[in-house]
Amino acid sequence: MGVVVILAAVIGFAALSGPPDGSPSGIAAGEVAPAAGELPLSSTYTTVDGAPQDNAVDAKTSGIVVHPIRETPVHDAPNGRAVARMETTQIGDTWLPVIGEDQGWVQVLLPSKPNGSTGWLRSQDVERANTPYLINVHLESKKLELLRDDKVVGEWTVGIGKESAPTPAGRTFLLGAFKDAKQSYSPVILPLGTHSPTHDTFGGGPGTVAIHTWPTDDVYGTETSDGCIRVPPDALDQLTRVPLGTLVMINED
Repeated sequence: MGVVVILAAVIGFAALSGPPDGSPSGIAAGEVAPAAGELPLSSTYTTVDGAPQDNAVDAKTSGIVVHPIRETPVHDAPNGRAVARMETTQIGDTWLPVIGEDQGWVQVLLPSKPNGSTGWLRSQDVERANTPYLINVHLESKKLELLRDDKVVGEWTVGIGKESAPTPAGRTFLLGAFKDAKQSYSPVILPLGTHSPTHDTFGGGPGTVAIHTWPTDDVYGTETSDGCIRVPPDALDQLTRVPLGTLVMINED
């Protein structure tokens, strides 16, 4: 597993622009399980009906992340109903944090709506790796901590979402990274696997929450963004070295 892959893209802040998957968002109970290609895609552009919700939003993980080695179905339980499909690449290679395991299955956080969606993948369909990093975002104190092996290696004051467009709390993950030549506020944008609770779309995209810099320092320590987390340049420099799939804990404190 490599560090963050930087892609060239034309994508707006707080939103990934581009065509969403056109498949229906869910499989009705009682239907015959479809082939993977017939299932709706789980991505930052889509909503997946029937995906179980994360029931341990405050829990850290062991750092295990997985990468699908082939397009694979996402199930609502081990040996359960297939509700979506996961591709090998999204914004770079797809790496997802493991939040649970059962015999022959791993439970992962999903990048699709609703926030906190999870799913089960067959262990035989994924490659495993381990990230030593954890990103903690504290909303009330407006601090971001980068930990490696449970030790803080960086701490910064950051900007978060305003009252009308708050940064959503909960555990999510580093989904990818890209460069956008059409903007000048951040050399790299790091989308997360979570979305704005108030912006169904933003700039034509799905309202994906991201980490990025800002041209002026006065935004740090404030609640002025549309849900994204604004960080100083030196923070972004360190965060771009963190492996995809790394857990991001967004806490209310």
